[in-house]
Amino acid sequence: MGFDMLHELLLKTGIVHLTTGHIIMWIIGLLFIFLGIKKNFEPLLLVPIGFSIFLVNMPITPLTGPGEIINLFFKYGIETEILPCIIFLGIGSLTDFGPMIANPKTILLGAGAQAGVYVAFFGSILLGFSIKEAACVAIIGGADGPTTIYLSTELAPHMIGMVAIAAYSYMSMVPLIQPPIMRLLTTKKERLIRMKQPRAVSRLEKIAYPCVATVVICLMTPAAAPIIGLFMIGNLFKECGVVERLLKTSQNELLNIVTIILGIAVGSTMKAEVFLKPQPIFIFFLGLAAFSFSTAGGLLIAKFMNLFLKNKINPLIGAAGVSAVPMSARVVQKMGLQADPKNHLLMHAMGPNVAGVIGTVVAAGMFLATIR
Repeated sequence: MGFDMLHELLLKTGIVHLTTGHIIMWIIGLLFIFLGIKKNFEPLLLVPIGFSIFLVNMPITPLTGPGEIINLFFKYGIETEILPCIIFLGIGSLTDFGPMIANPKTILLGAGAQAGVYVAFFGSILLGFSIKEAACVAIIGGADGPTTIYLSTELAPHMIGMVAIAAYSYMSMVPLIQPPIMRLLTTKKERLIRMKQPRAVSRLEKIAYPCVATVVICLMTPAAAPIIGLFMIGNLFKECGVVERLLKTSQNELLNIVTIILGIAVGSTMKAEVFLKPQPIFIFFLGLAAFSFSTAGGLLIAKFMNLFLKNKINPLIGAAGVSAVPMSARVVQKMGLQADPKNHLLMHAMGPNVAGVIGTVVAAGMFLATIR
């Protein structure tokens, strides 16, 4: 009787249910936490995602079942697409479109940096993914976590965790991934190019931009309206100058709360029985290829434009055409300073950087419109 009682008690603990897969996922979760804390790679994302991965791989814990706390985060936050859209409202309230308005040519760099999205799309199909799954893998190339989650929720909900982890991983590792590609595809002479200071952009232009952009993008890709609409509302809060309370909330309290819930919800999808399969590994490397091609696309478009421009642009800023704001722009600034300590490229790089955000949203809208 005593043995039976002991056995029954043990079955109610997680000890006898612990598997090698759980321990592997603990290590992955702790790795994310390490990268966030020690390496400062996107800590606001990697710390909650990493601890959530660690937590949900504790066996038989009441966290992700129907009606349980983290399941509710996922169900009402991600499945309803509310969290990605609200994240975009907060991002919009922090975004300055001034550099892009001052130099509209940088929009082409943001567009060129979407090349990896389409390369990964066709590559995924060749590897056996369905069209909907391929679109979700491809959008990782834009390095835009909320857009990746939004598209996956619509097209392939079973892939949300895998593609979100990949997207946020590349966002956090921009300082490692992009510099070798930038050095490979540019000459020292090109990296030394100094650009003229961008013109001053008026307040009227900045207020008008979110309205004009909303009209153009929503007419071209109606499916992108939920994301682009909230993005532009947030930007209008920033530029109009009369809703300071709304702006402060959008930039701080609201964005921080949503980021916490989003990170926990995304991490909760990475259970051992789901993640430790060949498909997530394929997705990770396809996403890496997509992000690399996107970086290269922006650089090569910049070099091509220089064939026709009198006032040359520094090709390095083309690498900022991916959606990783403002990490890519900071990497461009660092690379520019390495070549010439007096060559500050940050403001120039912010133009293609914010253009890349719009480019990725438009690409996601096109996928939704054509294959949903």
